[in-house]
Amino acid sequence: MNYLLTLKFDGSGFHGWQRQQNALSVQECVENAVSSLFGSCDHVTGCSRTDAGVHAVGFKCNFVSTKEIPLANVISGMNHFLPSSIAVTDAQTVPEDFNARFDCVSKEYIYRIYNGTVRDPFSVGRAYHYKYRLDEEMLDRQAKDYIGIHDFSSFRAVGSDVATTVRTIFNAGVFRDGDTVCFRVEGNGFLYNMVRIMAGTLIYISEGKIRQGSVPEILASRDRLCAGMTLPPDGLYLNKVNYERF
Repeated sequence: MNYLLTLKFDGSGFHGWQRQQNALSVQECVENAVSSLFGSCDHVTGCSRTDAGVHAVGFKCNFVSTKEIPLANVISGMNHFLPSSIAVTDAQTVPEDFNARFDCVSKEYIYRIYNGTVRDPFSVGRAYHYKYRLDEEMLDRQAKDYIGIHDFSSFRAVGSDVATTVRTIFNAGVFRDGDTVCFRVEGNGFLYNMVRIMAGTLIYISEGKIRQGSVPEILASRDRLCAGMTLPPDGLYLNKVNYERF
């Protein structure tokens, strides 16, 4: 049986998804829970690597087991063995050749900015605090320039090594929910720190450090120094993962 799980997790206490030698990861906790529930676990495949401190609302992962357990019991059993900061919200069986990472066609991230003048203790570790008023309508117009097929060299961490820096962004925008301003972006893939730099560039535009309408120029420059700062990981959420098969 090939099981596909949907996870929510608070990434504050983890060094990302991927298993680490000397640090606790979400993958390690999930694999331990699978082993406890199913009796063994060779490997759990995640849809994406997430950075340390990054959260998830709709993370997907899959694993194969010879043991068949009713899906409702998979959810309750996994949650029994998982720490309180990780929850399985859905379970389904998928074709034997399904892979949570390689079958993914798009991912949606949300970067949350708490935009109150005074810090909110309940958003510490879960949103970036920016006390100066943000114009979400203006920032939404700027974010639209990320949409399309572009070389995102200007929006990746210095020193990261990938085969290609070209990515397709299907949707991007900014909206406000009370005192929280959210940058939402969906693409076929993301470079290391890419979303955090995209959000940081919007902050720089708001501050006047980067001119409005200059995102196309920053993309064309392929120069990291032309883009904005890398915002902290605690405001970033993997919100949704999409598959053609489902």
